[in-house]
Amino acid sequence: MASHRRPKQPSRARVTVLTTAAAAAVVLSANAANAAPSEKPNKDEVKTKVDKLYEEAEQATEKLDGAKEKQQKLQKQIGALQDNVARGQEELNELREGLGSMASAQYRTGGIDPSVALFLSSDPDDFLDKASAMDQLSAQQVESLKKVQEKQRSLAQQRAEASAKLKDLADTRAELAKKKKEVQNKLGSAQKLLNTLTAQEKAALASEEQERATRASERVDLGDTPAASGRAAAAFAAAKTRIGSPYVYGASGPSSFDCSGLTSWAYAQADVGIPRTSQAQANAGTRIYSQSDLQVGDLVIFYGDQHHVGLYAGNGQVLHAPRTGTVVRYESIGNMPFQFGVRI
Repeated sequence: MASHRRPKQPSRARVTVLTTAAAAAVVLSANAANAAPSEKPNKDEVKTKVDKLYEEAEQATEKLDGAKEKQQKLQKQIGALQDNVARGQEELNELREGLGSMASAQYRTGGIDPSVALFLSSDPDDFLDKASAMDQLSAQQVESLKKVQEKQRSLAQQRAEASAKLKDLADTRAELAKKKKEVQNKLGSAQKLLNTLTAQEKAALASEEQERATRASERVDLGDTPAASGRAAAAFAAAKTRIGSPYVYGASGPSSFDCSGLTSWAYAQADVGIPRTSQAQANAGTRIYSQSDLQVGDLVIFYGDQHHVGLYAGNGQVLHAPRTGTVVRYESIGNMPFQFGVRI
């Protein structure tokens, strides 16, 4: 016989939960329907964000330049060490051949040939000590064996040094790849932001930048500040010929530059070698902490981490390669956080 039990009713607590959830869903739906769409950032907001990304890219660029410079130095040092090891091995082989010749001569004359044991011994130092104590070696053989030992020690030391530098080089290359990717990511993010602008907004930004560059190169009063030295004057004169050249990260001339690429290139034209990065250039001469004491051609270091550098141009102006999207130009020293000057 069929059951006629009454259906079980939902508990009051369950009804309350379901009712509350339904009410919340209705409210959320209503809010979503009435919410204004997110506003697209305007041209000025995009520019502010892009400028910040470009500054961060420049910070990474200076570290990238430092890794490149270290890599080049390590490659030169490793090459020199490997050449020395190769020459040292040749000298060691000649010394051993000399000992072999002496051994052959002794054998032909029927004499004792203790030097033959040198080539069979796993410890030439130990053999030499024992043989010398037994007066088994001639003075000439002792001197030859000492030269062999010294050359072996020298080669072992140079090989160890080369091995350490090779490891350092591998680490530096990894750091180089990391910094390069960091720069590219920053620039890529900046480009994505710029791509959100309309063609008209992009044209307006380009026009503003062009006006700034023109104003910076053609309407600047540099006053009559003297040069720090003849070579500083020559470096500044060289940099002036690059006005209008584009900023390109990692570039050091002659047609494009990053900030420290411009300053190092300019001083190279004056036959003065300075380090490649802004941080290293900050320690390349005498520091000048008062802007009033700066002279034409002095390096000017900006930002707390010293990631930007320019050349003092006089009358409160610097000549520098600002950042991606700009060209070499003059700019007021007050537009950036001044740290100190450096007189080369």
